[in-house]
Amino acid sequence: MTTRLPLARLIAVEARLFLREPAAVFFAVFLPVALLLALGATIPGFREPVPALGGNRVVDVQLPAMMTLLTVVTLALSTLPTALVVYRERGVLRRMSTTPVRPGTLLAAQLVIYFAVSVVSVALILVLGNAVLGVPYPRALGAFAGSYLLGALTLFALGLWLAAVAPNSRVVQGAGSAAMFPLLFFAGMWLPRRLMPEVLRRISDLTPTGALGQLFTDAFAGHPPEAFHLAVAAGWAVAAGLAAARMFRWE
Repeated sequence: MTTRLPLARLIAVEARLFLREPAAVFFAVFLPVALLLALGATIPGFREPVPALGGNRVVDVQLPAMMTLLTVVTLALSTLPTALVVYRERGVLRRMSTTPVRPGTLLAAQLVIYFAVSVVSVALILVLGNAVLGVPYPRALGAFAGSYLLGALTLFALGLWLAAVAPNSRVVQGAGSAAMFPLLFFAGMWLPRRLMPEVLRRISDLTPTGALGQLFTDAFAGHPPEAFHLAVAAGWAVAAGLAAARMFRWE
C-alpha cells in the first residue's frame, strides 16, 4: 500500500504538469488527429481505392497507421526524454533519493502517463477517423493492439536510452528531433514503404519504425503480423531497454 500510494500521487501530479504544457499536448495528441482529418478530407487520391493496398483507400490503411506511429514517436523521442533530462538537470531526481519516493517511482509515473496519453490520442484517431471520414477500425484489431503495445515498449525504450546518454536538455531536444525525421521516413510517413526502392525497403525493415509502420499498416488492412517485423521491433525494445538501464544516470 505504501508503494502504490506514492506512485498514484506522482501520476496525478505529473499528469497535471503534463497538461500545463500546451505544446506537448498539441503535438502528441491533437496534431496526429488533425493531420488525419485534414489530409483525408482535402486530398482526393487518399479517398480512392488503391490496388497495391488490396483495394483499400490510403485513408483507411496508410494514413491512420502513420498517425498512430507519429503519436508514439513524438511522446517517446521528444516529450519523455526531455522531461527526464530536465528533472536530472534541476536535481529533482537527486533530491527524491532522500525521500521515501525513489527516482524509479518517478520514472514509472512518467511511463504510465505518456502511455495513457498515447492511448487517448490513438483512440481519437480511430473514433474521429471513423466518424468523419468513414475510416474503418483496424480489421485485425487484436493484431493492432498487440503491435501497439510492442511499439510503445520499443519506442519508449529508445526514449529512455536517449535520456540516458544526453548530457543536457538542449542536446536531448535536438537529438530527439533529428532522430524523428529519418525514423518516420523509414516508417513510410512521406514515401510509402511499398513505393520505396528495394534497398531502402530492406533498410526500413531493420529500423524500429519501419517494422512498426508495417505492423500497423497490416493490422488496419486486416493482415496478420509478420514474424520478421515482430522480431525486429522486439529486438530493438530489448537492446534499447538494456542500454537505457545500464547507462541511465539519476544525477
